[in-house]
Amino acid sequence: GGGAGADARGNWESLAMPLFAQSRRVIAMDMVGFGDSLPEHHETFDYSPESRVEQLAAFIEALNIGPVDIIGNSMGGRTSVALASDRPELVDRLVLMGSAGLDHGMGGALQALVHYDFTLVGMERIVAALTHDGFTPEPAMVQYRLDLSCRDANREAFKQTMMQIKERGGLWLEEARIAKVKQRVLVVNGKNDKVVPVSQAIRYLELLENSTGVLLPHCGHWAMIEHPGVFAAIATSFLDGHL
Repeated sequence: GGGAGADARGNWESLAMPLFAQSRRVIAMDMVGFGDSLPEHHETFDYSPESRVEQLAAFIEALNIGPVDIIGNSMGGRTSVALASDRPELVDRLVLMGSAGLDHGMGGALQALVHYDFTLVGMERIVAALTHDGFTPEPAMVQYRLDLSCRDANREAFKQTMMQIKERGGLWLEEARIAKVKQRVLVVNGKNDKVVPVSQAIRYLELLENSTGVLLPHCGHWAMIEHPGVFAAIATSFLDGHL
């Protein structure tokens, strides 16, 4: 995902990742600008959606592991859809969880991300926007994300990334480009997602010819954090060909 303080370790390591690792080889990648994935000249780097697609393609090719199954949340979902459309030989099955990529404006909960002020209150506002109302975050998780977001390079990268998103009016892809994806796709969405509403999941199902959909109750934008066991079970069943 593309929220402030997001990285592969914080989002995946202690919850859903060990569940997937029981039966699969799992690699969690930091998208450029997040976690420890920082370009050498980050002050002048173009933190565009295209740069993240290029990074993901190069990552798969460098490890020589394609075609791979990919799980993408939010900005990671948008990146994964674009890769599957542009470089289908690199992608096998695709799981989209609260995926960005469709045009629904910049209002609502997205404002907590776009106007993040690098304070504890600001981070708590982001976590509240990304989860369902009954979710209580672990204080250590909130602090981890805050500390990571305030590192100089990550802070600058996040500002540049949000600037690109604002200038483009979101993280949308052309619907014709989405419809080019012919791989099997699982579309997972929280019923209480304040960032990507259920209507966007339904639109993905309409556009993606070989797609299956699951809506999770009492779940916001972070299924892997809010309901790791349920999400891992559903996604694994799909990736194993049973769903």
